Amino acid sequence: MVYQKERTPEELLLDIDAFIQEHITDASEFESVRVIYSNAEYTAVPTPLFDEAKASDYLKFNAKILANDFIAWDEVAARNMHIVYVPYVNINNFLFEIFGSFQYFHAASVLLEMIPLESRFTEETSVFINVERSNFQIVIQSADQLKLCNSYHFVTPEDFIYYILFCFEQLDINPDSAKVVMMGQIKAEDPLYEIAYTYIRNIEFLPESFLQLQLEGTLVHEHPLLKFK
Repeated sequence: MVYQKERTPEELLLDIDAFIQEHITDASEFESVRVIYSNAEYTAVPTPLFDEAKASDYLKFNAKILANDFIAWDEVAARNMHIVYVPYVNINNFLFEIFGSFQYFHAASVLLEMIPLESRFTEETSVFINVERSNFQIVIQSADQLKLCNSYHFVTPEDFIYYILFCFEQLDINPDSAKVVMMGQIKAEDPLYEIAYTYIRNIEFLPESFLQLQLEGTLVHEHPLLKFK
């Protein structure tokens, strides 16, 4: 489904219910179900600093959360960190009623699992950008250190490049030399790619070697989070 504006959890639940009624006749046919939440209510916390009892405290400084919001977290063991986020409880409860137990993750967790750790013997800076319809996730790492994991909402191509270059400026990254890997809803002929290439020279699309699955009718770098398990 492609939406023209942001949907509330209640509206999304109605959409999911309608989709399941139209396309799924027997839920028992599914061996497993995996849900990925892509929203702005998340933050990365180093595992040595993570405390389950303080999960909401990590979020309240950079995301708007309510007192009754359910807080979840994913452990990204390879990077020694946790992604703390707000899943949609109404959707989780609905899917549990239909499919039984299932797994759910935040998009940032899947992205960090998918991106390999750089060799500790190189200082090369790598930038990974996963483009969705009106927001993108960006991961920046140098050697074996994660420098940034964040997401930004954009409307125009100018918004898109502004946030990328802002990240570069804050981390003192040279756009002429940094390696930038694009993925998601972006193609070489898109305005987003064209404006990015105006300011950034070393751009490539996510190679197939990063992924474990393919979806028929899609380019290799499209929908990457659905192609990694």
